[in-house]
Amino acid sequence: MIDVQRLAVLREVARHGSFNQAALALHCTPSAVSQQIAALERSLGMSVVERSTRGVTLTDAGRLLVEAADVIAAELADTRQRIDRLTAERTALTVATFTSAGRRLLPTALAGFAADHPEVELTILEAEPEESLPAVREGRADLALAYHFDGPPPARPGDRSGLDWISLGTDPLRVVLPRRHPAATRYRARPEPPHLAELADQRWILGCRKSAAQLARHADLVRVELRISCTATDYDFAQSLVRAGIGIALIPEIGLTRHPELVALPLAEPSPRRHLGLALSRRRRGPAARLAEELASRLVDQAEAPASPAS
Repeated sequence: MIDVQRLAVLREVARHGSFNQAALALHCTPSAVSQQIAALERSLGMSVVERSTRGVTLTDAGRLLVEAADVIAAELADTRQRIDRLTAERTALTVATFTSAGRRLLPTALAGFAADHPEVELTILEAEPEESLPAVREGRADLALAYHFDGPPPARPGDRSGLDWISLGTDPLRVVLPRRHPAATRYRARPEPPHLAELADQRWILGCRKSAAQLARHADLVRVELRISCTATDYDFAQSLVRAGIGIALIPEIGLTRHPELVALPLAEPSPRRHLGLALSRRRRGPAARLAEELASRLVDQAEAPASPAS
């Protein structure tokens, strides 16, 4: 029998990469952590970690155990949430969202939902996918509006993520220019998207670090080097710098601010984009789960509605 408490200790070791940091997180001594891991290894008859001067890494057996520990922790957190809701007078629904979706996608869906369900206690969490997806998996949120860039979605049928992923389509990244910029003038005369290589000599302002990584990958694809003037953490701030003449920006479509002095153009393929979606727990059940599914359905309908044209 594998001891669940020892699995929890191994999970912290994997998360922090050292016995010392895991001990701090668990409020115990490094010696106690080491003893728990040693006892786990004795019960299995094989090593679960490899120790070196650079820290601690998992063996293949250790990785399997940490996957199981994640599933167990999520199940327990979800059960705790459902027990808490048994005593609540009102049904609570917690929705996690990243900022631009919280501004552009969520309010319309929530307005109709709240009108139909005045008895529901709504909580909105602003969180990036690396925070919101674990929150759903562990029962701290019922629904997450999230995104990913290249590669497969965060959850696929039959995997061990504990999540269902509902696609909401793509969110292309647009290049934002002053309206009198030569590339904007050319696009008005002949609406052909500019190629990234045509804009390589421009000063670039990026609305977030993740879009910076995406732009760098696409610059590598077309073998150009870009001049990055600013990497901001707010799309409105980035677009205000474009208005001030500091440079041009790369902004996801749902993060665009309509302004008469700016124009947002698509980039020629291969162009960067985000993939939007909703994450729900596969363990969902009860009133809150049904409400989360209803809200998800409203968001899907909204995403399928025709979008307004870019400025």
